Amino acid sequence: MSTTEGEARTRGGGPRRSRLAIYAAVLLAVFLLGLIPMWIAGRGRAAELDAARRDLRLCRLEHSLLSAAVDSRRGEYESARSAASTFFTSLREQVDLVSEPSDLTPAQKESLRPLLNQRDDLITLLARSDPASADRLAEVYLSFRKGMANAQP
Repeated sequence: MSTTEGEARTRGGGPRRSRLAIYAAVLLAVFLLGLIPMWIAGRGRAAELDAARRDLRLCRLEHSLLSAAVDSRRGEYESARSAASTFFTSLREQVDLVSEPSDLTPAQKESLRPLLNQRDDLITLLARSDPASADRLAEVYLSFRKGMANAQP
């Protein structure tokens, strides 16, 4: 081998180097063709997960109110008080969220805001083991359902 042939191979690389570059480009293109659909599907699944988490938080909110109503009806006032307190605390957090996105729409927030005014009276009735608390909790539940249904997102 002459020195000019050796220099040409080391400098330019010849056909072998260009063939490797083509293989690398094809491999990159195939990788991207597989990555892009998976990325799009992943974004869709993330959106579904966010929606499911939102629905779960709203179901837990409703569940705590229902638990309070049922426990109060059964005469288990302490567990009813605890569940009602959880409901009102969670509802307050959702209604007052400004900087973060809330699980409630603005219309739902406005329709549910009056329920928060009943918190202290209901907690007091439950602390006193007053049987009238069961009816009041049932009314709050009906108002909650109406507020959620009338202002669906």
